[in-house]
Amino acid sequence: MTTSIPWDLYRTFLHVLNAQSLSGAARSLGLTQPTVGRHISELESGLGLALFTRSQSGLQPTDAALQLRSQLEEMQHAAASIERSAHGHSAVRGAVRISASEVVGVEILPSILAPLRTKYPELAIELVLSDSVQDLLGREVDIAVRMTRPQQDLLLAQRVGEVALGFYAHKEYLAVQGEPKKLAELASHSLVGFDMETPFLRAAGEKFGGWKREIFAYRCDSNLAQMALVRAGAGIGGYQVGLASRDKNLVRILQKEMHMTMTTWVTMHSDLRNNARCRTVFDALVSGLKDLWD
Repeated sequence: MTTSIPWDLYRTFLHVLNAQSLSGAARSLGLTQPTVGRHISELESGLGLALFTRSQSGLQPTDAALQLRSQLEEMQHAAASIERSAHGHSAVRGAVRISASEVVGVEILPSILAPLRTKYPELAIELVLSDSVQDLLGREVDIAVRMTRPQQDLLLAQRVGEVALGFYAHKEYLAVQGEPKKLAELASHSLVGFDMETPFLRAAGEKFGGWKREIFAYRCDSNLAQMALVRAGAGIGGYQVGLASRDKNLVRILQKEMHMTMTTWVTMHSDLRNNARCRTVFDALVSGLKDLWD
């Protein structure tokens, strides 16, 4: 086993893992298939391990390959972070990786981020849209828009406002099914909600009482899909109040009984405060989101 394996071989290995084929990895890397095959052979030789077996469905990773994956992905994140940092200290250019929820990333951030590319044409924006929390300390992302205050001391956090949540239905749904006037009347309605429970959803369930998976006629963990179901007239579901106000067909129900707010923060690693491109994007997000929510 050699101790001087080039990083390019590891990078090729990760692409083959994701594509499950040499040809797919070659396309994503901009290399030829024989080159990718040679990289895998060299890596297997250098590690003294078999990394893939062939099957009718493509290349299948061995147990050894799967064990290497998480460590190499961490190395990949670190390398990308170093590259972004090197390119962004003195000028607003290079990539900034932002984590946000699906709803915020699709419905809110584009209007804030679009002008940045006009002003800074060498800036690149990478959006990681997920309701799971990305690791800022480990540099999986540079900046995160979060609905909870970060606890780590090494993070720079700026509160940007309160997001109001309510429950809505399409006016055509209510025309047929009637509008509930009491919480107990929800039992006779089609409700749109979650499939997998999270701490936030458990808190909502405690507040509203009985807000559990079993009561939902439509179950999905994508908030965008839930919103689409509400707009389509499928039933009653949660919506950001500001976003619902854009659609005149949506009617808020049980406003006093079904109301929540989430405090929102823009966060990044404190080491990036003097990085020109990260600080520029951080400040733009703080300013833009405060205009909407504060």
